[in-house]
Formats: sequence, C-alpha cells, structure tokens
Amino acid sequence: MPYQWLKRSRRKLSGGLIKQASSKKKRDAGRYPAETHIGPRTFKHIRTRGGHQKYRVLRDEYANILDQSTGKSKKVKILNVLENKANREFSRMNIITKGCIINTEIGKALVTSRPGQHGIINGVLVEKIETDE
Repeated sequence: MPYQWLKRSRRKLSGGLIKQASSKKKRDAGRYPAETHIGPRTFKHIRTRGGHQKYRVLRDEYANILDQSTGKSKKVKILNVLENKANREFSRMNIITKGCIINTEIGKALVTSRPGQHGIINGVLVEKIETDE
C-alpha cells in the first residue's frame, strides 16, 4: 500500500509550483486511518519510529465505560454509533473515533480514547438507561 506523505503542498495559493527543497524522507510518511468498526476484536500491529509499537483496533465489540455517578467502569457491548463529529458519514458506517457517541447496553457513552492509536475503546457514560434491578 502506498504511503501518505505529510509534507507541504507543492502548490502556492496562486497555483504556481513550489521548488522542491528536499526529497521524500521516511520520517515524512504518514499512514491511513484505522477506521475502527463494530465486530469481533481484531488488531493491527504497527512498528513506529524508534522500534516502538502501536496496536490499532480495526474492529471491537466491547468498550470500557466509566459511570461517573458511581465511579466504576464496566466492559459493555457496543450496539451502534449514534453520532460522530469527525465526519457525519462515520455514524452511518459505524466507525468509532475519539469524541463519537456510541450506544451501549447500559446507555449512551462518549468515546474518550483514540482506538486507532491506543488499541482500546474507553468511554464515559453520558445517558444511563434506567433498569429495574
């Protein structure tokens, strides 16, 4: 798969070409977004600069949700994505990113982690579903 490059644009605002000061370097290479979906858990292992590692979540069906009223967190099943401010189409495609609102078994939750960077889906409960317990 070809790289995405994180270099300055080759074009000026006027439309003219900017002379290239240096060639492409490996440090300028970017990667495509993880686009985490709902489904059985799958990861992608990535070697980063300095030999470090990242684990991207490509699919996951559970999230760690913190209930701030009780101060306890729970592992709950994700039902679907309700709203995603990163891109309005992401909610339709059930893509999970930081800041999106997901519907879970215990209610609506706001995702606070970056699944494509952190390798896990964490969230905070926004709206609790009242159950007879």
